[in-house]
Amino acid sequence: MAVTSTPAKPAAPPGTPPAARASRLPGLLRKQLNLQTLLVGVAIVIVGYLAIVPLGYLLHDTFVDSDGVGVSFDAFARAYSGNSQAGTMLANSLWFAFGSAVLALVVGTALAYVQVRTDTPFKGLFFAASMVPLIVPGILYATSWIFLADPESGLLNSLVFEPLFGTSPVNIYSMWGMIWVQGLHHAPVAFLLMVAAFRAMDPSLEESAAMSGAGTWTVLRRITVPLLRPATISVALLMFVQSLESFEVPALLGLQNGTYVFTSRIYFVLRAYPIDYGAAGAYALGLLLIAAAGVLFAQWLQRSSRNYQTVTGKAFRPRPVDLGKAKPWVGAGVLAYFLVTVVLPVVVLFYASLLKFYTAPNSKTLSTMTLANYKRVFEMPQALNALENSVIVGVGAATAVMLLTAVASWVVLRTKAKGRQVLDVLAFTPIVIPGLVLGLALSFVYLRMPLPIYGTLLILLISYCTRYLPYGMRYSSAAMSQMSPELEESAHVSGASWFQTFRRVLLPLMSSGILAGWVYILVVSFRELSSTILLYSPGTEVLSVLMWEQFENGQFTTLAAIGVLMVVLLVVLVAGAYRVGARFGLQND
Repeated sequence: MAVTSTPAKPAAPPGTPPAARASRLPGLLRKQLNLQTLLVGVAIVIVGYLAIVPLGYLLHDTFVDSDGVGVSFDAFARAYSGNSQAGTMLANSLWFAFGSAVLALVVGTALAYVQVRTDTPFKGLFFAASMVPLIVPGILYATSWIFLADPESGLLNSLVFEPLFGTSPVNIYSMWGMIWVQGLHHAPVAFLLMVAAFRAMDPSLEESAAMSGAGTWTVLRRITVPLLRPATISVALLMFVQSLESFEVPALLGLQNGTYVFTSRIYFVLRAYPIDYGAAGAYALGLLLIAAAGVLFAQWLQRSSRNYQTVTGKAFRPRPVDLGKAKPWVGAGVLAYFLVTVVLPVVVLFYASLLKFYTAPNSKTLSTMTLANYKRVFEMPQALNALENSVIVGVGAATAVMLLTAVASWVVLRTKAKGRQVLDVLAFTPIVIPGLVLGLALSFVYLRMPLPIYGTLLILLISYCTRYLPYGMRYSSAAMSQMSPELEESAHVSGASWFQTFRRVLLPLMSSGILAGWVYILVVSFRELSSTILLYSPGTEVLSVLMWEQFENGQFTTLAAIGVLMVVLLVVLVAGAYRVGARFGLQND
C-alpha cells in the first residue's frame, strides 16, 4: 500500500512537447473519427436519396391502390393483361436490344482488332469515328438516317437503288432499321472499350499458336476470342442495357410503323388522356427488371473470369500483324466504315439544314439552298433559352457529381468506416435505371412532395446528377486509387486539417480524372433526352427537348439546323476540354 502511484499521475510537466502531443492525440483521433462518420453519413444520405428515393416512389405508386390503403396489382393488369400488344412489345424490346448489342459488339471488336493488332492504314480515322456517340446525339443520328434511308425521299433509295434497280428496298422504319441505327451509333463505344482490352492482353499466346502452325482464323477462334471473354461480356452487357433504355431511335423510327418497345410505350401512355401513372410504372418496372436481369446474367457468366487473366508483371509489346496483300482491302473497309458512320450522317444533316423542305438533291434543290433555317434558329427565343438551360444544367450536374463522387471515392477507398461498401453500391445503382424510368420515378417523387421543384430546372439537375452519378464515381475512384495515401498522411502530420488536405493535396492530384469526368458529364448532359422528356415544362426546355419538339412538329429542316449548330458547339467543347486537359495530364488517363 506504500507504493501507491496516485501522486505520480501528473509526473510529466504539461508544458513539455511530448506530453502535449500525447494529450492532443485522443482529441485528434476522436475528431478524425467523427469527421469520417459525418462524411460517410452525409455521402450515404445524398447518394441514397438520389438513387433510392425515386425508385421507392415508383414502387409505391405502382403497387399501392388508388385509395392508398393496400397493395394492388391492378396497374400490371391494365398494362399487361388483356393487352395483346404487351407480348409483342416485350419481344420487340428484347430483339431490338439484343440485335443492337450484337451489331455494336461485332463492329467494335473487329475495328479494335484491326486498330491494335494490324498495320492497317488510316488509323487516325478511328479516333474521329469514336467521337460520334459523344458529339452526335441519338436524336440527330436517327434523324440523319431518316434523311438517308426513308423509303420515299431517302438519299440512298433516290440516288442509288432506284436508278440502279428500279426499287426502294431500304426502309429505315423497321426493326432492322432500328437495330442498324442503334448498333452503328454504339459501335464506337464498343470499339473504345475493346481497344483497351486488346492493349491489356498479352499477345504471346497468339504468337505461340501462330508459330506452331495455327492459321489466323484458328488463332482468333481458339485463343483471342476466349481470352477476350470477360471484356466481351462487359461490353455486350453495356450495349444491351443502353439499347434497352434507348428512347430516341424507337420513338423516331419505330413509332412510324407501330413498332413499340418499353420506352416508347411508356411515353405513349403518359401522353394519353387521362394519364395512367400506374400502368406507366408497371411498364417501367418491367424494363428495370430486364436491365437488372441482364446485369446478374453477365455477372454469372464472368464467375470464372480469373481463368482468362493474362496480364502479369512481365512486360510485353504487341507486334502488329502484317496484312500483306489484304492491306489495301482493309484500308478500304476502314474508309467505308468512316464514310457510312460519320461522313454521310453529318453531310446529310448539313444538306437538310439548307433546304426549305427536305427532298432528294437535284438541280432545282441545289439552286434554292439557303441559310434561312439558321437565321430562324437564331431568331427563335426558345432556342437561346434552351441553350442557356442546357449550359446551366450541364455545368451544374457535372460540378455537383464530380464534387460528390470525389468525397464518396475518398470514403470508399481511404477509410475503413462501416457503410462504405453500401455507399459504393448505391453510387452505381443508377447505371441499371433506364433514363425514361428515372424521369418517371422523379415525376412521382415531386408530384407528391410539397416542394415547388417539378417543372423547374432543379428537377432536371437532380435527374442528371442521378443519371450520371455512376460515371462520375468511376472517374473519381480511378483517380483516387492511383494515389498513395502517404501524401495525405504527410499533410496530417504537418498539421493540415482534412479539408485542407482534400483541397490542397487530393483535388490537385485528382485533377486529370475529375476534369475528364466533368467534361464527359457536361457533353452527355447536352444530348440527354430520355430522362428529360417527362420532366421539362414550358420555359425549361433544353436543346435536346427543343429538337424533339421540332421533330414532332414536322420541322425537319429546322431540326437539322439546330443539330448542326449543336454538333459544332459540342466539337468546340470537346476540343477545348482536350486542350485544357492536356495541361493537367488528361492525355495520360
